[in-house]
Amino acid sequence: MTPRMDNPSLVVPGALQPLLDLTEVIGKIGVPQTTLDLVRLRVSEINGRTYTLPDDPAKAEKVDERFPLVAAWRTESGFNDAERSALEMAEAVTLMTDPQDMATDEIWEESSQHYTDEQLGALVMHIGLVNFWNRVNVATHQEPAVWR
Repeated sequence: MTPRMDNPSLVVPGALQPLLDLTEVIGKIGVPQTTLDLVRLRVSEINGRTYTLPDDPAKAEKVDERFPLVAAWRTESGFNDAERSALEMAEAVTLMTDPQDMATDEIWEESSQHYTDEQLGALVMHIGLVNFWNRVNVATHQEPAVWR
């Protein structure tokens, strides 16, 4: 697909930096970066916005071996309980078919067993931000990103 325009975050004056700043703040709250990466991959998969994993062996070394398995997190054994709860939250918030059931009390309680309120807030904000980027990129036909 040909992009419909340059990325809106570059076209709209002043839009990119606050988004980058929010990403930086979220990354400092204490949710492991690998968990944030797994969530980003899963949310993006749900939204039809997949990443291309590097073929270059030097770059591929830096990619978590579980990344290609993230869609099967429920049945794959390589995910810990905290990651599973974050991925379940990511799916629930992304698949907003019924906002009242979006993130059920059960999902929230499970996540709260693994994360502080501050970390849960950061996780939910991260999920929302990834959904935002996915929708902007899909709507404007931006090229899929290569994982870095």
